[in-house]
Amino acid sequence: MIIENKRYALHDSIGYQATLTSRAFERRLEEGLRKLGLSRLGWCVLLAIGEEKRESPSEIASFIGVDRTATSRALKVMEANGLLTRAESHEDARRTDVALTPSGANLLTRAIAVARENSAHFNGKLRDDEKTKLSELLGKLRAGEDDSLLTNF
Repeated sequence: MIIENKRYALHDSIGYQATLTSRAFERRLEEGLRKLGLSRLGWCVLLAIGEEKRESPSEIASFIGVDRTATSRALKVMEANGLLTRAESHEDARRTDVALTPSGANLLTRAIAVARENSAHFNGKLRDDEKTKLSELLGKLRAGEDDSLLTNF
């Protein structure tokens, strides 16, 4: 049965379509990461330290877009699992420096392969000009929005 004059067409909404697409990306990535024993937050922490050279819990939290408490909990678990080290900074005793262990660096390499494969899976569905246009349009939709709403996990 088709209802005429609907007040809102959910499936026609850009927000609904963007949410479904985001979930597809996230779920596929999380499935691959889970096989490595990693959560999405753990992956982001490894990436922040190993690729983005963030060295303090505050820098990591800011890069990922989660609060400092959640970051500290993740760092504690990852340290206990031998993926990273935390130590008092040589430059500032109030600061904690974070670094990947060889195990953490190895896991990051494997996780990057998972993330790259996930990106290739979805990017392969679009032509280069479509990817460029989609990125431009998504950026346009985010422009001027409250940044705090854009970074929460």
